[in-house]
Amino acid sequence: MKFADQAELEAFLQAHPEIEVLELVMPDLSGIARCKRIQRSEFQRLFGGTFLSPQAAPLLGVLGDFYEATPLPELAGDPDQIIRPLSGTLAPVPWYDSPVGQVMVAYTDASGGADWVDTRGPLLSVLERFAADGLHPTVATELEFYLLKASDDERPTPLRGGIPGTNQLQEGIQYCMPDDLFDCDAFLNDVRIACELQHVPMTAIHSEFSPGQWEINTHHQTDPVQAGHHALLLRRIVKGCARRHGLGATFMAKPFAEIPGNGMHIHASIYDAAGRNVFADPEPVEPPQMRPSLRHAVAGLAALLDESMLCFAPNPNSYRRVQAAALAPSGKNWGYDHRDVALRIPRSPEQSRRIEHRVAGADANPYLVLAAVLAGIHWGLGQCGDPGPPVPREADLSKDETTLPTRVDEAIRLFAEGPVLKGYFGERFCRVYGAVRLGESNDYHSRIPDLDYRWYLRAL
Repeated sequence: MKFADQAELEAFLQAHPEIEVLELVMPDLSGIARCKRIQRSEFQRLFGGTFLSPQAAPLLGVLGDFYEATPLPELAGDPDQIIRPLSGTLAPVPWYDSPVGQVMVAYTDASGGADWVDTRGPLLSVLERFAADGLHPTVATELEFYLLKASDDERPTPLRGGIPGTNQLQEGIQYCMPDDLFDCDAFLNDVRIACELQHVPMTAIHSEFSPGQWEINTHHQTDPVQAGHHALLLRRIVKGCARRHGLGATFMAKPFAEIPGNGMHIHASIYDAAGRNVFADPEPVEPPQMRPSLRHAVAGLAALLDESMLCFAPNPNSYRRVQAAALAPSGKNWGYDHRDVALRIPRSPEQSRRIEHRVAGADANPYLVLAAVLAGIHWGLGQCGDPGPPVPREADLSKDETTLPTRVDEAIRLFAEGPVLKGYFGERFCRVYGAVRLGESNDYHSRIPDLDYRWYLRAL
């Protein structure tokens, strides 16, 4: 990662002299973009490399507290850590009325590099493995989310389009419905403007298969860390612009039981030093021959699905999305141009031949999702395994057995026992990440939901 200097700050303030405060975007292990605001008087300290923040801040749970399971002695008294701004991330924040800018920051160690608590550390470690082998990944992200209508109800309601000339709401799926674009034009335009101002290369946005659900895509990146930035900032942009328009927005994996959840799809290709796609077959056919390197990568990803699931589905709610016939993968399968498999080979020109990893929820930390996907590919290329035959394009998987982990505690165990990711992410990071996830699970399951009263209070 490259850090911004005083010259970059001065150029930004010359272009945006109205900026009076900066929001420091500090992603934590859960993928939450935690922020603090600083005044102009503090800008020089941040860009001079002397601004401090508690080292434990990235280890907060989803409710903003520490869990008993987290091994805080790892932090040796929770010392202050220097946080440094990342180059290229200074940008205005257009959804505020006040003159606010933002910059992404990283936690640094004594040598000036990323500290082990920084959530990007595992991805940086994986990329070092590729670089040592003369390879570099290119990745892109797709994120799904729901827009929520303003309501006084305790439960959220997806934003459904109205039927013009009536007081009725639109029924049905209405995938890519043009009226949805009309209804949400002001919001969508603000998202576009924010993406341009914040250097997020959005390529497309459309209404999805469920009422109120949208998918937003970004352009592929040769720097996967940058792709992680874009995914994290997209979530911030969508939520900020939605609030500007009196709406809610959520990337929660499964906010509604009866309709599909929100996924995060990762497209990944690997290129050698000469710029050749190692997945491309020299004699392409339709459907394509699967080059050995592509099959090895798929085999590695499939083999690590259990161990990686805690990165793809980090929260108890995440596992409500993992079920057959829910427009999300439920098995450890792969195939060409089949949208129900976990590992899809999309139709594409040979030079952009890629794997689409469809398992992660939109609630996951994008840096850890990218790290786990790329670790699986790298490990698979080294193991030279075989994934078995692909799922036929015409296969119906709606009633297939669910073979992915279906509960977070199972994923926590598989992550802790897994032998591979520790070598890529680092043992200490894996131990603490698993503990944070265990702490959330323990807290979640210790609470008595309303369902318990409805089911048991009168009957028992």
